[in-house]
Amino acid sequence: MMNYTEAIAYVEEVTKTKKIVLGLDSMRELLGRMGNPQDSLSFIHIAGTNGKGSTLAFVASVCGAAGYRVGRYNSPSVFSYCEKIQINGEPIPETEAARILTDIRGICLSMEKDGFSHPTAFEIETAMSFQYFKEQGCDLVALETGMGGETDATNVVTTTVLSIIASVSMDHMQFLGNTLEEIARVKGGIIKPGRPAVLCGQSGTVTEVIADICRERHAPLTISRPGEARIIQSDMNGTVFDYGPYRRIRIPLPGNYQVINAVTALEAVTVLRKLGYEIEESALYRGMASVQWPGRFQRVLEKPLFVIDGAHNPDAARRLRDSINLYFTNKKILFIMGILADKDYREIVRITAPLADRIYTVTPASPRALDAGELKKCIDEQAERIGFKGETEVKDTLGEAVRDSLAWAGGDDVILAFGSLSYLGELSREIKENIHDR
Repeated sequence: MMNYTEAIAYVEEVTKTKKIVLGLDSMRELLGRMGNPQDSLSFIHIAGTNGKGSTLAFVASVCGAAGYRVGRYNSPSVFSYCEKIQINGEPIPETEAARILTDIRGICLSMEKDGFSHPTAFEIETAMSFQYFKEQGCDLVALETGMGGETDATNVVTTTVLSIIASVSMDHMQFLGNTLEEIARVKGGIIKPGRPAVLCGQSGTVTEVIADICRERHAPLTISRPGEARIIQSDMNGTVFDYGPYRRIRIPLPGNYQVINAVTALEAVTVLRKLGYEIEESALYRGMASVQWPGRFQRVLEKPLFVIDGAHNPDAARRLRDSINLYFTNKKILFIMGILADKDYREIVRITAPLADRIYTVTPASPRALDAGELKKCIDEQAERIGFKGETEVKDTLGEAVRDSLAWAGGDDVILAFGSLSYLGELSREIKENIHDR
């Protein structure tokens, strides 16, 4: 049996050598050889471009507060590999991850011998989550798609209780389509015949596509109404709001955009209650108030204020910009930016760069990373046109970026690191080390 270090090295090797493949054949073969553990589970399945992780975190937290044993699978992880597979907030133990990955590795090798493609890392991790949740007797599994929906590896499941479609915008166009309509149709592929769906209220195009899919599949559709949420209080400690019959819902995640996700989660919980799940109102309030979702406009240091965020596409960048304008008026701001090359980084720069006084660019530890020098060049080329008047510097390491940003910032200034979730865990560790050394 592999130990944990060997198991992670195996997954990393698969990540490097096996490219993203949309389609379910390999996943079905893998799970079939594992005895189809997913068939004994009940899923709350979510797809979307932005907000799907937060929305699912709210729903899982509420169901956990109601006494259900809730598995949750999401990616990518931020601070530790095991956090992507959790039960009621507790990550899979390293020993369990190593044991299940050892078994799956053997199955993958046998698949190759039989002429099948070796599963991708995401397929392997998804299968691992199903096996673990089955062994642990989960009542519900909150399942997040990796990319897309219809041909995403997670869409092998057939025992879906509820489908949720979060905010949909332009991303992963090389895989999902070049129009919002095409992307929405792919995301809507997770909706199951006869099973209810909840849609985050948004543009007419997305709503029309999802409504059409639901009609075709006789799936009852509920659409959230984020515009009807009334925000009572909002600061870096979170938000208090009213929505429909719910009064003074408190969520600890800052950013008014989180209210959009919370409202969608409330509609999902309402549907679950109608399906017969026993979720008392007190559990709903407790679950919403205790949700945890790392790496999303998260404070990791108070003075100077250091915030990390996973904004990685233009829609998320707009939400980040709105939060900066809401919380950080009249503050000096330094950005640490690390972006993947397959994202619309020029648009992300256009949206966010004018808010910064200084920008440090870094290269995330990912084979898809945009080189820090290329990102600096992109910022400098657009600077005059977009109104960025600060300075841009390439930092060779995250440690250097953290040290220099802390040296630059005064007690009332703000450091904001964003662009990709892939480097935020390492960045957080660098912050802790540098604070310890001060």
